Amino acid sequence: MNKKLTLALTKGRILKETLPLLARAGIEPLEDVGTSRKLVFETRRSDVQLVIIRGTDVPTYVRHGAADMGVVGKDVLLEHGAEGLYEPLDLGIARCRLMTAGPVGWQGTGARIRVATKFVNITRRYFARQGVHAELIKLYGAMELAPIMNLADLIVDIVDTGNTLRANGMAPLAEIASISSRLVVNKAAMRSRYSTIAQLIDDLTEIVQDSENATA
Repeated sequence: MNKKLTLALTKGRILKETLPLLARAGIEPLEDVGTSRKLVFETRRSDVQLVIIRGTDVPTYVRHGAADMGVVGKDVLLEHGAEGLYEPLDLGIARCRLMTAGPVGWQGTGARIRVATKFVNITRRYFARQGVHAELIKLYGAMELAPIMNLADLIVDIVDTGNTLRANGMAPLAEIASISSRLVVNKAAMRSRYSTIAQLIDDLTEIVQDSENATA
């Protein structure tokens, strides 16, 4: 039986910002995760291994116990749910906003609009709270193209700098949620490996607090 603690990490920007935090907790991959084609990495801690997967898959791996812990964006948890998971720590990295956006000067003409997004569950709940009937169109990328091509009136997407919106004649409208990366833990693993996991949570909490104090 594999006794290693398995930590699932999200590819891309989140991975880039997570690795320095883990390194300060003594968890460093033995290989360069940026150049290797591997998906599973041993670390300088013989009892911890990393798996690098898509962000949307992290909660699934952790929920079903294939990974004991994971790092994933809050947007994924809001969209797909966090059942079966503990969410003990906001790592404060990969910060962005989930927002509605539309063409510059856009004015709604009624209570019915078309909205393009990959966050269909979040978007449905948001517009229901606003009392607006939204026809949702699921896309997986290039959201800004949807209003340009008259596929949708608005979009709901992650906004970081807003440069892509501006370059395509669009502007952010309303913030739905503030997003950052979260540490998640399998509930069964939290019980069976409490001391190891609790110590890692404590270590990362202290590291995050030190980082926030340093930038305050």
